[in-house]
Amino acid sequence: MGERRKGQYPDELRERAVRMVQESSEQYPSQWAAINSVAGKLGIGSGETLRKWVREAEATEAAGKNRKVVSADDSPEVKRLRRENAELRRANEILKAAAGFFAAE
Repeated sequence: MGERRKGQYPDELRERAVRMVQESSEQYPSQWAAINSVAGKLGIGSGETLRKWVREAEATEAAGKNRKVVSADDSPEVKRLRRENAELRRANEILKAAAGFFAAE
């Protein structure tokens, strides 16, 4: 009797519950504590159900719906570090050649 099937919860409730978890997570020691609290307040069968909704919302957001995902290769810091690495390699080669020259004398 207490069993719910997929689609039993209206989309508005799902969205509200996810938003409540996101907004109140800082008030709890963990996100799981926030999820359980919100699930209890809204009468959602289990915290695990709400946890799944939160994870789905996070995945959707990360997939580019609300923010641009930058690949690691395009990062300005990665480009800067690659240039610095190449410069240091060249400096090493020069120092090795100089050490060889002075050792031969």
